[in-house]
Amino acid sequence: MSDARQDGVDGHGTVLSHGMGLDAVASSWPALTLDEVARLLRHYPQAGVVTRLEWHSPRPFSSACVAATESGPLFVKRLLRAIRSADELMDEHRFMAHLRQRGLAVSEVLQASDGSTAHADGGWIYEVQSLGQGVDRYRDATSWTPFASTEDAAAAGSALAKLHLAARGYDAPARRTKLLASGFTLFNTDNPQQVLERIRHYIQERPALAGYLAQRDWPQEVTRALLPFHARLSPMLHGLAPLWTHNDWHASNLLWQAHGPAAVTTIVDFGLADRTCAVYDLAIAIERNMIEWLALPSTPPPEQRPLVHIGQLDAMLDAYEALRPLSLLEAAALPALLPLAHAEFALSELAYFHGVQQSAENSALAYDIYFLGHAEWFNSDAGQYLLDHLQRRCARKTGQQEP
Repeated sequence: MSDARQDGVDGHGTVLSHGMGLDAVASSWPALTLDEVARLLRHYPQAGVVTRLEWHSPRPFSSACVAATESGPLFVKRLLRAIRSADELMDEHRFMAHLRQRGLAVSEVLQASDGSTAHADGGWIYEVQSLGQGVDRYRDATSWTPFASTEDAAAAGSALAKLHLAARGYDAPARRTKLLASGFTLFNTDNPQQVLERIRHYIQERPALAGYLAQRDWPQEVTRALLPFHARLSPMLHGLAPLWTHNDWHASNLLWQAHGPAAVTTIVDFGLADRTCAVYDLAIAIERNMIEWLALPSTPPPEQRPLVHIGQLDAMLDAYEALRPLSLLEAAALPALLPLAHAEFALSELAYFHGVQQSAENSALAYDIYFLGHAEWFNSDAGQYLLDHLQRRCARKTGQQEP
């Protein structure tokens, strides 16, 4: 493998990105260049001179790289300003600072010479972070791929519990971000009609989303596919305490101990962090790591159970509860919330795909497969297998007889 390929660029100088399927694709955004990073770092005098770009990230919604500088390696990320404003980016930086103050191993965001942690230039917004301690073992893994082992799953569960404990007391309001945002606002009501009203308001605030959904009978489709799951969740919503959470808990957003037992050494990528609740974050962790969504379409339904990683699920939840036990209500809410966990982010992806990327194919994928289809899958044999397992875990907590 060539050096160019190793740092995330193919032999023609094109950055390769995770696509919507299993294959890598050309990135939607131009790669960061050495000259560009050098100009940026002039606003960060503590960084010193950049000498080389060592690796380009394959993540699809931004451009990022590891840059070698006089002060050591730095992580540099560039986003379209239509996706994040400076204030919106600093929302997550403030949460990261809170976690660091509580002793959690989180990457440090550098301040520019004007004191801000987000730098705007033209149509772009930049951030610079110190490189976290640990090995980026999953850096080429896409979401919806499992851990390499149950030991890694357990380590991730422990780290997530520590994050939730450290997040206590951080009471900033929910983010105002409109694109590529993972929140828990649409279904966090016990009134099904209010769910539809909240979705209607959400759509109205995003003109591109409104333009796409004008051609769909979304109220009927939401009522059919999503509201039955909401009916199971709604009686438990009162007991889910608000909490700032990570909301993208995948193995690739963790750095790992190089030697010895599996352990998370640094938590990275707070781009989807928001005020939700602990159960929502756990549901996202299950959705991201325990279900091989990309392999499901090519697998007949009777053969899909092996694509649900129950052993890793138990390892992650057992390790989580060893540090932060779920209440009985939280344990019952987890299988109820799980089918809805991806829905709100899917709508924000749709607004991005239709309004920014202008991709008809990805827009249809976000609506039909992510927004509706992921929830509907939980009615399948493999989906029920997963939900039944979580319900049995809850029954064991209460001492009830398992079904």
